[in-house]
Amino acid sequence: MVDTRPLGRQPGSSRTVSRAVSAPGSFATGMSGVPEGAEIDLDLRLEAVMEGVLVTGTATATAAGECARCLDPVSDPIEAGFQELFRYPDDDLVPADSVDQEDEDEDYYLEGESIDLEQVVRDAVVLALPLSPLCRDDCPGLCPECGVKLADAEPGHGHGDGVDPRWEALRQLGEEPGDR
Repeated sequence: MVDTRPLGRQPGSSRTVSRAVSAPGSFATGMSGVPEGAEIDLDLRLEAVMEGVLVTGTATATAAGECARCLDPVSDPIEAGFQELFRYPDDDLVPADSVDQEDEDEDYYLEGESIDLEQVVRDAVVLALPLSPLCRDDCPGLCPECGVKLADAEPGHGHGDGVDPRWEALRQLGEEPGDR
């Protein structure tokens, strides 16, 4: 929660806020995320406007997960920017009949004189997470036959010619065309 009382309701007034917060829950995609309780640094600029308070900021955290190719643990810093308008709850500037229900569901409102940024930060951080994190750009991954990490395997690691033994009879037919 961020207190907006120092802004007053005077359009044009602004202030900056920097704080570190703990992730309230796991912010995650399939292979990476910011674990619950991890520190998220917020740098915010609050600006009072006619309709409410405009919040512009960045959230910086460390994403943890596993490499999409070799499954080794990965830890990468991420930075997510966001900008959202939090409307005053008694906003009389817009007639009630001109606001449709869909737009009202997507709006954020001040809770008294405070702003709850949890959902805004969660959306921004989750969208900034890598979908397929890599331990390094040239990670070769795992061997599809035996599962050994190819980065640790000896050069020339292989498992024969890779022909399924059920197809061996067809391969022999193709090698001996006049004998059958």
